[in-house]
Amino acid sequence: MTDQEKYLTELSRALSFHSEKDGILTEYEGHLKDMAEEENEVSYEWMIERLGHPEAIANLWREEITVTKPKLQWLFVCCNIALFIGGSLLTVAYHLFSWGWLEWTWNTLTSIPMAIIWAYVAFWCLLGYEIGKTFGPSGQPLLGKTFIIGMVPNLILMLLTVFHIIPHRWFAPLINQEFIWVCIIGTILLYPFTWFGFRFGRRMSV
Repeated sequence: MTDQEKYLTELSRALSFHSEKDGILTEYEGHLKDMAEEENEVSYEWMIERLGHPEAIANLWREEITVTKPKLQWLFVCCNIALFIGGSLLTVAYHLFSWGWLEWTWNTLTSIPMAIIWAYVAFWCLLGYEIGKTFGPSGQPLLGKTFIIGMVPNLILMLLTVFHIIPHRWFAPLINQEFIWVCIIGTILLYPFTWFGFRFGRRMSV
C-alpha cells in the first residue's frame, strides 16, 4: 500500500459517517495527484502537513453538517430579494420626495452602473464560494437550486423593463438600450461566475 492509498484509506474510515464520503474522497484524491506532480516525493507525513490528519479533516466535515443547506440557501435568496426591495423603495422614494440626501444617493448610483453590475456579480460569486467551501462536492445540487430560485426576481424585473411595463423614465438616466443588453448578457453569464466561485470554494475546503 502506497502512502497515498494509506492516507485515503484512513480518510475514508474517518468519513464513514458522511453521506457524501465518496465525493469528498474523490476531491482529495485529485488534490493528492496534483501535489504528486509538483513534488518529487510525497510521503504520508508530508500529506498530513499539507492537508491535515484524516481525523482532523473528518472533524471539520462533521462540524459542517451542522450548517443545514436550507438555511444557507434561504439566507442568500432573502439577501437577493432584499436588494430588489431596497432598490424598489429607493426608486419610489426618489420620485415621491425631494430630499437632498435621496437625490444625492440616486445620482451617485445611476452614475456608476458598471460598478453596480460587478458588485452584483461578486454577490453571486460569494454565494458559490460559500456553498463550495461549506458543503464541498455535495453542494452542487444546492448551488443549482439556489441559483434558479434567486433568478426569479431578476427575470421578472427584466421582463417588466424590456416590455416597458415599468416606464424607463423611472430609472433615468440608468436605463438605456446599452444597459439593458449588458444586464441580459450579464444574467446569462451569472451562473458561470457563480460556478467559478463554487469551484474555488471547493478547493478552499480541502
